[in-house]
Amino acid sequence: MSNFEKWDKEFRVQNLYAFNHNENGLLWLKVRAVCRGKQIKRFVTENHLELQSTKLFDQNVELFQLLKSLPDGMKMLDQYLHDRNNEWYKQMGVDETQLKNDLYKVRNYAWGGDQENSLDQYLVRRYVKVISKYDELTARKDEIAGNAWNFVQTSWYNNWTSFLIESIFKKHKRVLSAVGEIKSVDFFIDNFPIDLKVTYFPNEYMDNKLKEKLGHSETTWLKQQAKTIGIEVDKTLSDSQKLYILKEKINEVGHTDILDYLKDVRKEIIAEAQQDKEQLIKWLYENQSPRLFGAENRLFVILVDTNEMADSWKMKRAFTLIEPKVNDYLDSFDNNTLKPINFTFNKNNYKSLSDIIFVIKD
Repeated sequence: MSNFEKWDKEFRVQNLYAFNHNENGLLWLKVRAVCRGKQIKRFVTENHLELQSTKLFDQNVELFQLLKSLPDGMKMLDQYLHDRNNEWYKQMGVDETQLKNDLYKVRNYAWGGDQENSLDQYLVRRYVKVISKYDELTARKDEIAGNAWNFVQTSWYNNWTSFLIESIFKKHKRVLSAVGEIKSVDFFIDNFPIDLKVTYFPNEYMDNKLKEKLGHSETTWLKQQAKTIGIEVDKTLSDSQKLYILKEKINEVGHTDILDYLKDVRKEIIAEAQQDKEQLIKWLYENQSPRLFGAENRLFVILVDTNEMADSWKMKRAFTLIEPKVNDYLDSFDNNTLKPINFTFNKNNYKSLSDIIFVIKD
């Protein structure tokens, strides 16, 4: 097995940890970062190199072997990636100021479809295969249009906020962009390949921790507290409906101390997660979507509005809070910043390097 094949195999079986602290592995990844047709041609031309192969995959193999044999091969790649670092950003002709302002025009965060499926699958499942009468389908035309718009608007918001947050990283002097869009690598911090994940404090993790601290689920605990002040709730409702109604009724009668206590417990859970990041990181790796599974080095940016966690989606456009946090993190980054994480997924064991940047609005 050639050296190229060895790293290709490690990459395909999701053993991304093997690439850390290994110069050949890092070289393989950086070659992948320039392996698109136009990129590889440009890289070879700019560095006065010559490849005999004509097929793209073969060129990838040949370039890896060639650069491995050159004393300044890695330096060539680093310089090229540095020069191209924000080219992707400039080429799109994005007016960053206008975009940041436009993001504040989004007033609600509703999927319409759902996050796990494409919009067409959602519409087929919800309308096409359920409604047999054309007149009934026509009567729900506005509802269908509303669902489509919500899905598009929320997807648009997520796409461009993610774009801008990623660009904060890619503008930093210690970051090299993976210009060829390598699966599992968005950029390199120093010589660490990184997959960036911008997300919110996970509801399921919070619910589990609340149950540990309250002795019951949040809904059951609130029902118990509400009962002591004479408030009941319809048992036929869903948990989310019960939770909303209980909070509204408790607030109406002035018992905000109950809700304040619950908010304090949530803040305590978030503070504990900041102190013990490895526990939350392990949970995030083990509870990721099977469809999107990855064992790469992940840097999580977790956005939290502690006063109203349901509004944490607004934090994704809070660049005045996000940018200094990211830059401070990158300025102080060193070889020990990323922590080794051992986790299990589908009965397979994996190891990765990871960390969390918390951006919190109190």
